[in-house]
Amino acid sequence: MTKQVVVLGAGMVGVSVAWHLLNRGYAVTVVDRLPPGQETSFGNAGIIQREAVRPYAFPRDLATLFRVLPNRAVDIRYRPSSVVRAAHALLQYWHYSSDKHYRKLVPEYAALIVQSLDTHDEMIRSAGAESLIRKTGYLKLFRTQKALDEECTKAASDSRLFGVEFEVLNRQQLTQREPSLSSSVVGAIHWKQPWTVTDPGALVEAYAADVKRKGGSIKHASLTGLTRQGSGWLIQTTIESLQADQVVMAMGPWSSYWLDQQGIQVPMFTKRGYHMHYAGEEKSPLNHWVMDAEVGYLLAPMRAGVRLTTGAELTAVDAPANQSQLNAAENVARSLYPLGKRLDAAPWKGGRPCMPDMKPVIGPAPNQKGLWLACGHGHQGFTLGPVTGKLLGQMMDEEHTDIDMHPYRIDRF
Repeated sequence: MTKQVVVLGAGMVGVSVAWHLLNRGYAVTVVDRLPPGQETSFGNAGIIQREAVRPYAFPRDLATLFRVLPNRAVDIRYRPSSVVRAAHALLQYWHYSSDKHYRKLVPEYAALIVQSLDTHDEMIRSAGAESLIRKTGYLKLFRTQKALDEECTKAASDSRLFGVEFEVLNRQQLTQREPSLSSSVVGAIHWKQPWTVTDPGALVEAYAADVKRKGGSIKHASLTGLTRQGSGWLIQTTIESLQADQVVMAMGPWSSYWLDQQGIQVPMFTKRGYHMHYAGEEKSPLNHWVMDAEVGYLLAPMRAGVRLTTGAELTAVDAPANQSQLNAAENVARSLYPLGKRLDAAPWKGGRPCMPDMKPVIGPAPNQKGLWLACGHGHQGFTLGPVTGKLLGQMMDEEHTDIDMHPYRIDRF
């Protein structure tokens, strides 16, 4: 008998899980209130980050804390009320960011990242989405030699340990590749392995179209109820009720609410990002995705224009937009590269679902047979969606997994 599964969430993670389960012979229905790829997966920087073997840690040095505290930094901002509400999770985040704990979790995190290109590649080819992909890496820019040297030391270590490939560019070499950048940058690291995507939402849409071609169903509806029913699950939505043998929770920052209804406490918090598109200069094209590392934003030459993505704002997932961080990033970006006029009527915003130990949650829900978790990917859901789908499929079919999955189970907390 064909196994029935409902995947809750149609972002990169949920669609990738559906794709892999269909290949394993499951009957799959994906449920989301929006079309595929229209939430967090839509608005990211569009990089499949093979180099990102080190997750974003909580700053523990006093210099960074004092810089961030006034709440005017470009790379990170916060809303005090949201910090209070998420205080326990943020305290855990600070705890896991200590050198002792961070050294242990980096290899566990990297074990997922190193599989990102291969797992995306099979989905890209199956979906016929090659035209969206550029395989030229991206540039991480530095304004001081000290910061560049420190990053080079980390990069050399990551190269030895995790096979990360990079090239260090001095000012002259950087100018040859990006002649339109201002002289405020002293050099860059060219991360050579990452793939960039000219329309992140369109890539998720292409994967979702492939899901449909493989026989999967995608329903646009809001989830209203999730309950056990006999040996299976009853999934209630705004348009109909569904029954399934198994359910996958892949609703990003909304996952914690629904898991709480099942008695599963998930210490998740949200980092928000914003983006805006700008007209480019024909005589001064931006040739690469470029990250202004010491300031904390990224410029990406996408189909819709040059996309500026901000750093992180610690806030509730449903909080109203605050454009101050985007405006501050734009002011600096205009001094780096000749951005044209704004092209979007309003900034886009989206929430990154973050876990205190920076690793995603992948695996079975405790004491809830048939409920599986695929959430909490933080900054890297776009990168890690396909590998999450592959590994979760192995777990659901009780196969030997490619890597040890215990570090990603929810009961680690």
